[in-house]
Amino acid sequence: MAFNVAVFKTRALTAIAFAAIMLGGLLTRNIPFLFILLFVIIHVGCWIEYQKLVGMIDVHYKEVSTLHKVGIIVVGLSLMLSRADDYVCWRDDRLNYLGVKVFFALLLLIFFYDALMIIQKKRRLKPEMYSLIGLTYISLSWGLMIDIRFNPSWQHNSLAFIFPVITIASIWINDTMAYIVGSFIGKTPLSKISPKKTWEGTVGGALIAIAVVTVVASRWLKVDWHIVLGISAIAAIAGTFGDLLESKLKRMAGVKDSGQIMPGHGGFLDRFDSLLLATPFVWLFLKLVMH
Repeated sequence: MAFNVAVFKTRALTAIAFAAIMLGGLLTRNIPFLFILLFVIIHVGCWIEYQKLVGMIDVHYKEVSTLHKVGIIVVGLSLMLSRADDYVCWRDDRLNYLGVKVFFALLLLIFFYDALMIIQKKRRLKPEMYSLIGLTYISLSWGLMIDIRFNPSWQHNSLAFIFPVITIASIWINDTMAYIVGSFIGKTPLSKISPKKTWEGTVGGALIAIAVVTVVASRWLKVDWHIVLGISAIAAIAGTFGDLLESKLKRMAGVKDSGQIMPGHGGFLDRFDSLLLATPFVWLFLKLVMH
């Protein structure tokens, strides 16, 4: 894969603008609602694109009512918000408790309505399975990202709020370096799912990302290097599989990009596919090592 200057320039400019917006939400330590708002927007964008892809893969998903499609996104938001910490409140309600209430109430309502449609043979059961997969793939992942940011069990660490930044930085550096390394020396295809990716680019990008993030975060941010190394390695490796998973979905749907919101990058799923799969593994790692 030859290095394309025009494509790289477009991707770089978009990435810089997008990074500025992301950092505004990620680094607001004392304004938690900005962080939550950022992932609410990302969550909705991912779900809209996921539903579009599933509709292209299986026409039966187009039979699903607007009530179900909108309702399941709200259910997913409720699941995500249920992971916020107790001190994050909306008026007089704790956001996490409010999320739990809405999650169970809406989930029961939607699936009771859908059960009636299925019993009356107006629809099949398969579309519900796609929605449950979406709740796991998208909503649970972003819920765990909220938990990484607000989990009270490791908030005694004054730099715990930086964990999401370390995760995302690892993925972004990995993606960029994999593209550059693969463009110059890549020869061995990584997978038929994504033929432009090479083993040389994948390994080179991961090693550079792990090294850069570990050195910067441990030396300048004073975060324990063992934790940074673990997060960056997990993010780089799991993120690659996340990218391949979304590429498989797009191939099944017969499209190049999941959306067009970001020039050179595609849509929300194109931009966050790596983070969607990496987040649960980073969360599990932090659960095991943080005390």
